[in-house]
Amino acid sequence: MRKQSFFAAFLALFLLLGTHLTAAAQATNKDLAASAAISPDHTTLLKALQAAGLADKAKDKGPYTVFAPTNEAFEKLPAGTLDELLLPASKAKLSGLLTYHVVAGSYKAAALKDGQKLKTVTGETLTVKKQDGTVTITDAKGGSATVNKADIQATNGVVHSIDAVLMPGK
Repeated sequence: MRKQSFFAAFLALFLLLGTHLTAAAQATNKDLAASAAISPDHTTLLKALQAAGLADKAKDKGPYTVFAPTNEAFEKLPAGTLDELLLPASKAKLSGLLTYHVVAGSYKAAALKDGQKLKTVTGETLTVKKQDGTVTITDAKGGSATVNKADIQATNGVVHSIDAVLMPGK
């Protein structure tokens, strides 16, 4: 559980990267914990990380790759799902969902290969699809998320913003 908490915190702290980054590969020159401004596209994710008790715990050296769902990604969930996940009784389930978006290692978009399997820190698998320069990640339940902002480089990993919430199989 401690390991999952760290990785979700890493994801949460990515959201503090600010809004001055463009869609091209960018370097923050900071670890995720030291970044300063909240991304307006990831406020729902930050709220979820806070509800899971994971937003204040990270400074590991990494590297990690984080697939960070946007606010719109959370809006695509079935009605009531997010509200239920944010309840204190769902803290463990929410933590598992959030850490499912984290992979050990640094994977930039150009290095990802079509059909590649990525093992999440929860031990489950994500599958990469690459077609015409677009990277899509398929989850354990067959759902997919498209990377809409790739290669945001921090000193301890890389973050890819995605347009859907990935769902673990467990």
